[in-house]
Amino acid sequence: MTLSPIGRSTDVQVTAVRRIGDSAPHSAFTDLVRHDGGWFCAFREGSTHVSGDGVIRVLSSPDGRSWSSATVLRRDDTDLRDPRFVSRPDGRLQLLAAAVTGEATKKFRTVAWVSRDGRRWGDPTPIGEPDVWVWRAAWHDGAMYGVGYATREPRFVRLYRSGDGLDLHPVAPTLFAGGYPNESGLVFDPDGTATCLLRRDRETATAQLGRARPPYRDWEWTDLGVQVGGPTLLRLPDGRLLAGVRLLDDPVRTAICAVDTERGELTELVALPSGGDTSYPGLVWHDDLLWVSYYSSHEGRTCVYLAEVALGR
Repeated sequence: MTLSPIGRSTDVQVTAVRRIGDSAPHSAFTDLVRHDGGWFCAFREGSTHVSGDGVIRVLSSPDGRSWSSATVLRRDDTDLRDPRFVSRPDGRLQLLAAAVTGEATKKFRTVAWVSRDGRRWGDPTPIGEPDVWVWRAAWHDGAMYGVGYATREPRFVRLYRSGDGLDLHPVAPTLFAGGYPNESGLVFDPDGTATCLLRRDRETATAQLGRARPPYRDWEWTDLGVQVGGPTLLRLPDGRLLAGVRLLDDPVRTAICAVDTERGELTELVALPSGGDTSYPGLVWHDDLLWVSYYSSHEGRTCVYLAEVALGR
């Protein structure tokens, strides 16, 4: 991995950072989206990083600077975790999360809400398969694709496809299997090529970068040689591919990286103010700025932040 020390590049600058979520003992695992001309940020609130009382709070903002609570999603005796927005082609907004139940033996089920306005979400719908957590999803060419990972042995990741965003069918039943693969970022190029950035947590635990052409059954993988957490991907209008990740070399931090798919490399562009329990960013390109939601404990308590990053050229 190529690392660019903070301050070396004048082209990439963090121009603003705001704390937007701090009402719970532990606020974390964020995502960010623009919908219907406004902003929405979703994250988990709970008593600790892993606890049975997790709820999902959705904040809204007209300008990305002034934020208020739009709703809180909760289920009795359930830990709701890691919300992920999916912008649908029908103009509605979808939200994916994991519903975790049980104490000694936890059970995982991916659930989805759909909303027209980002404020009224109704009841969740179970999607996918039990104990395969659909981490992120994206629409391409009239279908939604999502990467799910097994929460029990044997560990693997699986690629799903859905025509309506709710009824998921496996496209690649075993997308990747070595080293406990789990969280992922997923994007599609204009020509239909899919790119997946995949976290792993066993053996060497190095991240993998996968590429595939339709129908997305055959993938080529490159070992990136670095461990990451909470990955997400964003393709900019000019074609550049960015990743938001947690980097675990000293110091632990949330970082924005450039992704070179041809060479199979991540290059750190900038580290956000962060440390300790941190990462799980959401990325949005708007008004020639990269907007990043993320969480961090560098100020002593785990809170949600929104950064604006100028990338230059």
